[in-house]
Order: sequence, then C-alpha cells, then structure tokens
Amino acid sequence: MIIRLGELMIARSKHTMRDRLSDSSELLQRAALVMLELSRRDLSIATAESCTGGDFAALLTDVEGVSHAFDSGFVAYSDDAKIRCLGIDPKLIAEHGAVSREVAVAMADGALQRSSANFAISVTGFAGPTEEGREGDVHFALAARQDWTVGRHEKFGPLGRGTIRGLCLRVLLDMIEERLSQVND
Repeated sequence: MIIRLGELMIARSKHTMRDRLSDSSELLQRAALVMLELSRRDLSIATAESCTGGDFAALLTDVEGVSHAFDSGFVAYSDDAKIRCLGIDPKLIAEHGAVSREVAVAMADGALQRSSANFAISVTGFAGPTEEGREGDVHFALAARQDWTVGRHEKFGPLGRGTIRGLCLRVLLDMIEERLSQVND
C-alpha cells in the first residue's frame, strides 16, 4: 500500500523485519542465536537507536519464543528525544555533537538506567548524506550492569541509507556476540 502525503509517498508494509531482510539470512540467523543465548543465560537487552530508526529492535523482537530476552527499545532520532528519553545532557550534545562516541555511550548508559535489562546497546550516526560529508559516520556503544561501557566507531562511507543501516545491524550483533563470549555462564 502506498500513502501519499503531499509530495511525500510512503510505502506501508505488513511485513516483518525478516521479510524486509530476506536477502540476509545470515543476519537473521545471528540475531536468533544472540536472542537464544541471552534467553538461555536469563539475560536481557535494551536498545537505544537513532540512525537505524528501530530496525535493530525489530530484528531482535522478530525472533519467536525469546521475548523475555528483550527488555525495551528506545528510538531517539532527534537531539530533543535523546535528552528526554535517554537523559542525555544537552551540554554533551552541544560539545561533541549527537553523532559522537560520547553521545553513543550516554545513550547506552541511559537505556540501561531506564530499563531492567542486563545490557543496553546504542547507535547514532549519519545514514545518509550530510553537508559535512559524514555519510556513514556511525558510533556504537554497549553498556553492561556493573561493568564498563565500550564504544566503537565506524566510517562506512557514502554507501546509501539502506546499506549503512544494514551494516549498523551487523556491528551491533558483533558487539553483543563479543560481549557474550566474554561473560561466564
């Protein structure tokens, strides 16, 4: 179904994330394994997303039978939403910019504080072109209760919004997989 709003056309779909990523069975399998492992260990995760617009939460919650391993998801696209929903200090955004390691770490920490999850993961970046030429500049962070929050920075380059979002999902899975491999049962 196509919805027309003035000059803006929006495609509306009833499909799940699995349907939208049908060309990436590897990504879907990895998400299922992550959720199964979180479930097996009685752990849960929260997400704080900006440039992925909730795609990572959708990917994780599309795995059937492990809903207790997903605590909550925050989509904080605007600076104001980052401040309101995740408790980001406006001075941090003013000083470092919304797309920075500092803000990614604060987003993960904020999601962890506002949830009962054991882990929180965040992503903030530029999925599309910018005046400064920062398309594909993305920051990630993973927070764990009673542990350090770790950050990661990727410069994917001008690959297009969809490709960059897909690469972000892979990095988010990489980070969780790596963290789970470090945590004892």
